[in-house]
Amino acid sequence: MKRPKACILRTAGTNCDRETAYAFLKAGAEPSAVHINSFISARDKLDSYQILAIPGGFSYGDDVAAGKILANELKCKLREKLEVFISSGKPIIGICNGFQVLIKCGLLPGNSGLEQEASLFINDSGRFEDRWVYLKNFSFNRKQKCIWTKGLPGVIYLPVAHGEGKFVARNKESLKAIKKNSQVVFQYCDQEAGPAGYPANPNGSQENIAGICDVTGRILGLMPHPERHIANFQHPRWTAGARRFGSGEGDGLLIFKNGVEYARKL
Repeated sequence: MKRPKACILRTAGTNCDRETAYAFLKAGAEPSAVHINSFISARDKLDSYQILAIPGGFSYGDDVAAGKILANELKCKLREKLEVFISSGKPIIGICNGFQVLIKCGLLPGNSGLEQEASLFINDSGRFEDRWVYLKNFSFNRKQKCIWTKGLPGVIYLPVAHGEGKFVARNKESLKAIKKNSQVVFQYCDQEAGPAGYPANPNGSQENIAGICDVTGRILGLMPHPERHIANFQHPRWTAGARRFGSGEGDGLLIFKNGVEYARKL
């Protein structure tokens, strides 16, 4: 398979679909922005794609709660199609609003079927947080579970832009299971990978959690935006020599490359 087909799922209020599609294009995929109604009406088929991405934005204006309406649509109208997609071993990524959707439809952490086991609440600051943050790659130098983070350095730098990003597990048992299953992928941190308080942790997330995966490692959700740092010149200090990769790539591009490379083998 030369270029896996990546579905960039969109609906009313989605506004990061073009950036996400471009990131997948640069990573070697063939991206298509597809409105959810195309799948609900069967005008398009989810199983014709090898990757599913739910991008950022404010789906349905974040009415009720961020990502909740789109989550309910996936759960109630596309459940069987999603289950087939997942059972086929295909990767899924949810970014910002997409992470909220994956959490609220139960695909993440996914330890109790499609039952919601966590949520993303209003930031502790009570305001929209738009800043760059350091992320600790929790799988670095550990047994690799998440297929999206292969080869990433121990600390990466990505922007956040959200009003409801505070990760909170449903209870102590849910949090314990997430940690026991090595599902914590990214944590907010300082530049040296140390524990982070505000503003390094922009929302007050439980245990600084910024992203998690399911038990298979194929479904990833994260609040920061990797599609906004796929080239070095997008780094806020790039002219000062803040370059990590000699190829000119930003910290986020490898995440998309990993998903594409995994999908090539399906």
